[in-house]
Amino acid sequence: MFKLSDELLIESYHKAIELNLSPDFIRLIEAEIHRRSLNSRTKVSSS
Repeated sequence: MFKLSDELLIESYHKAIELNLSPDFIRLIEAEIHRRSLNSRTKVSSS
């Protein structure tokens, strides 16, 4: 995930939710969003 731009990461997160992908996969994306401190750019639940 390090190679994804911030924008692509956010888009991927929204698409994963829209497509109802695996919760584990969505949590991986959320963890990376938190790691990059992008929480303000999306509504990510704090788990």
